[in-house]
Amino acid sequence: MSSTIKKCLVTGGAGYIGSVVAAHLLAAGHTVDVLDDLSSGHRDAVPDGARFIEGRVQDAARWLTPSHDAVLHFAAFSQVGQSVAQPESYWRNNVGGTLELLAAMRATGVRTLVFSSTAATYGEPATVPVTEDAPTAPTNPYGATKLAADHMISGECAAHGLAAVSLRYFNVAGAHGHYGERHTPESHLIPLVLQVALGEREAVLVHGEDYATPDGTCVRDYIHVADLAEAHLLALGAARPGEHLICNLGNGNGFSVREVVETARKVTGHAIPERSAARRPGDPAVLVASAERAGRLLGWRPARPDLAAIIEDAWTFARQRARARG
Repeated sequence: MSSTIKKCLVTGGAGYIGSVVAAHLLAAGHTVDVLDDLSSGHRDAVPDGARFIEGRVQDAARWLTPSHDAVLHFAAFSQVGQSVAQPESYWRNNVGGTLELLAAMRATGVRTLVFSSTAATYGEPATVPVTEDAPTAPTNPYGATKLAADHMISGECAAHGLAAVSLRYFNVAGAHGHYGERHTPESHLIPLVLQVALGEREAVLVHGEDYATPDGTCVRDYIHVADLAEAHLLALGAARPGEHLICNLGNGNGFSVREVVETARKVTGHAIPERSAARRPGDPAVLVASAERAGRLLGWRPARPDLAAIIEDAWTFARQRARARG
């Protein structure tokens, strides 16, 4: 359905998810401009064949033109702990940046948007699996800024005919070729576990062992980054003028912290020591997505739901990066 899209601006396209989506767009035959200020992205993550523009999303009006057919918007700060310590920078970047991007789209007549949203908009859900009708009650500024951006997009659709799809990710993991996860600092479980396997970290910290789950540790829904990318291409074709569609993306089943660590031990062949640590404030016991709406309206189904396969791809990428560093 995205075959009618010819030229896309990908904001944040030098980051983890943005780079994988840009690679998928190029593989599907689309023209891609990547806009990234490299504050957390990497120049070498921009796929070959994409035009790279080093700049801020707040200045998108300098580069967005009527020749663009769509924008895929990934440019945002995304560290939960950092958002608590520096909320002002998250509001300025995530909300201010989206506001300026929407203005640039309005001025140029670019009327299709796919937005990188997050399960953090839901906060601590009362029931799982989480549907899009669940109350939105973010527990940190990161989730609050993403929810604010979603509200802005809804208003833009209603008032100015924007066609938009927001995709609310749960836990994204894995790698796609030489495009993978490398945050600084790293806060996501799978890359942290693999850093232990590589000898770059002594042990993985298990934050809380007394949750109401089968083994006492938090349960999360992990989605392969390539599955996520494919959902974005489907979303381009599903966007309708004046409508803001919101879809959760996840596998629909959960794995505990201990299950992730044990699976990583099997995949890597390393012992991966673990240490007990205090619960992190705001961490729900179970966070699992219902992706029924994405299946029904986008025609999307995760093709890579196996946790071991997700970790295997991430492990291959992590070892490639380790060899490159020498």
